[in-house]
Parts: sequence; C-alpha cells; structure tokens
Amino acid sequence: MLDLLIVGGGYVGLSAAVAVKQAAPHLSVEVIEAAPEGAWQKDPRASAIIAAATKMMEVFGIWGRIAPEAQPITRMIVTDSKTSDPVRPVFLTFDGAVEEGRPFAHMIPNVAMVGALREACEKAGIAIRHGVRAVGFKNTGPSAELSLSDGSVVSARLVVACDGVRSKLRDMAGIKTVTWDYGQSGIVTTVEHERPHDGAAEEHFLPSGPFAILPLKGNRSSLVWTERTADADRLVAADDLVFEEELERRFGHKLGQIRASGDRRAFPLGLTLAREFVAPRIALAGDAAHGIHPISGQGLNLGFKDVAALAETIVDADRLGLDIGDLNVLERYQTWRRFDTFRMGVTTDVLNRMFSNDFTPLRVIRDVGLGLVDRLPGLKSYFIREAAGTANGGAPKLLAGQAI
Repeated sequence: MLDLLIVGGGYVGLSAAVAVKQAAPHLSVEVIEAAPEGAWQKDPRASAIIAAATKMMEVFGIWGRIAPEAQPITRMIVTDSKTSDPVRPVFLTFDGAVEEGRPFAHMIPNVAMVGALREACEKAGIAIRHGVRAVGFKNTGPSAELSLSDGSVVSARLVVACDGVRSKLRDMAGIKTVTWDYGQSGIVTTVEHERPHDGAAEEHFLPSGPFAILPLKGNRSSLVWTERTADADRLVAADDLVFEEELERRFGHKLGQIRASGDRRAFPLGLTLAREFVAPRIALAGDAAHGIHPISGQGLNLGFKDVAALAETIVDADRLGLDIGDLNVLERYQTWRRFDTFRMGVTTDVLNRMFSNDFTPLRVIRDVGLGLVDRLPGLKSYFIREAAGTANGGAPKLLAGQAI
C-alpha cells in the first residue's frame, strides 16, 4: 500500500509529489498520468508563474534549471477600450518587482517547468505511470482503493486528485461542484513581433473579454484572447490571413509587424468551485478543486498554493504520527485554502462581468476606479504583492521559500 497516490502528472500533481517526498523521504509516493509518455514535450504553451511559486521551485532545487527559459514580467499595463478605438488610454500600470531582484511573475514554457519537475521526481525516487487513468474509487476505511484503466488496483492512505477541472476522480468520490459557463472561450497562441517587449505584459479590457499579451523570451509573446465562444471557434478555424487581421486589430502596432506562430487553441471558460476540497482518503488540488476565469492570471498559481498548503498539512501530520488520509487531518488543508479560493473565484467572476461589456455608464465607473488605484501607491503595492502571492503572512512555508 502506498502512502500517497497522486492522480494527474501536470504542474500541480508533480509539484505535490516533490513537495511531500522531499520533506518526508520515507513516505511512498506515486503519480499516475492519463497522457502517454512524452506527450508533455509537445506542449507549446507557456504559463505565468508568480513570485511565491518561484520561491517554492527554489526549495525544490529546480529553479536554476528553469530560470534560463523564464521571461521576467517587469511591468503590467492595463487599458480599457473598444476594439475599434484608434488610441487605447492606459488607466493603470504596475512595476514588476516585489523585492530586490524578484519580479512579481515570470512567463515559463510548459515544457521547461514540467521537465524540471519530472527530473526532481526521478531524483526523489517518485514513480510516474503513464497511459493509465482512474476508473473507480472506493474508501475502504484504512485506505482508498483506486481501480485503473489497465485493470490494476492501487491502494493508498491518501489520494490527491489533480486531474483537471473536469475531474473524474472528484466525481467518483462524490464531491459536488458549483459551476457555470461564461459563454466565452480563451484563445491561446504565440505571436512573434518586430520590436522587443522589454518584459511588459498588457491586459486590454475589450467588450468581448480581456485580451492579454504576456512576454516570452525573444521578440515573442503569449496571448490569452477572450471571445464569445462562437466567435472564438470561428477565429480558430479561420485561415491565417483572417486570423492575423483580427489579431492585429486587437494587438495594435506598438511592437511593429506581428505574426501568429505555432498552434492556436480555444478553451471554454467558466467558474467551477468544489463544494468540499476533501473527503475521507481524498483531497482535491489545482483545477480539480477550482477552475476560474484567466482574467487575473491566477488559475495555475492557485494550484501551487494548494500544493504548498497540502504538502505542509501531510508532512506535519506524518511527523506527529497521525494518519495523513484521515478527514480530521485533511480539514486543516481545506480550512487553509477554501476561503482564498472562493475569494479569487468571486473576484474573477465580478471582474469578468464588469469588464466584458460596453455599457457606457459602467465603463466610466470602472475607468475612474482604475485611475484612482493608479494614483495610490500603497494600494498598488498591495495589489502587486497579492498577485505575487507575497502579501499573506500566514502563507505556507514553501511559498515563503522555506523548507517544510
């Protein structure tokens, strides 16, 4: 019987495995992943990683491997306009540093992050099984039994579901969710441009939804482009000429000529919050616990916060000789994470509803609000530290750069 079985081999699942195994090497930890071996190497996307998460990667000993591929975000620019506006006034800017030499976030290619985490798993002796998925979950009392698609059955004192926003394991454990669809999709692609971005990220609030430009290494940027679902599907299916014409209308000419490169994909956007983060012998982490709108760029980073809190909960319980899968132990993790997650879900929901429209009175109110924040350095500093994950004094140790 395993001590810990993690379902899902993405950022969150691998991070959870490394966090627990490094702090408690005697615990047996295994990861199962539905995708075949090597599939992660074909992921063209990049993700925004906040400062607190980079501190956790430093504790894992892998930031030195990731850093050469990471693009620091040195500045954040926020505008609010119509797509057709010839000039987009800047209402809010944030400097990117939260402390000396540490920007509030980095853009990191997914292959660099997953590759480093997989190496850390290998070094720690964590087995990763590919091409299998959970098809059954049963709580037997002293352990959980997980039936897998290859016909095998695995027992563990604790199972952690990191299998995404449509988590099958969450459903099998009987954990309900609150969910609704925004009627929007996020188009994700990469853009090459003529002039350098100088590390600046931009978020343009447009009537159909936010249009985020996130800097990558070189003269490249990653886009998270929100449109109504039917329009997003049409754009993704369009030929390159039509797609780039629509892209240019939103991107503008500040970085010279642009060209869409690589794949373009559209992902449906909605809000999903698990009613419970834990049940006997199981805990949810990452998108299995919460799926939020990308308007704040915090979805993945909420998952890293889950990892830090759950790992500390597990390791502390183990050191006290407690059962790591007992519901009373897991309640500490739920208490630690549920309010923060609910707050972020409500915040992103309100922001999306407030900014994804062209109702003139509301537009005036929100622009005045952005302008006021821009003129209050103390409030701006708080917001940037909150976004970086460094504002909360009660944060888990890993997010402060401390070993558990």
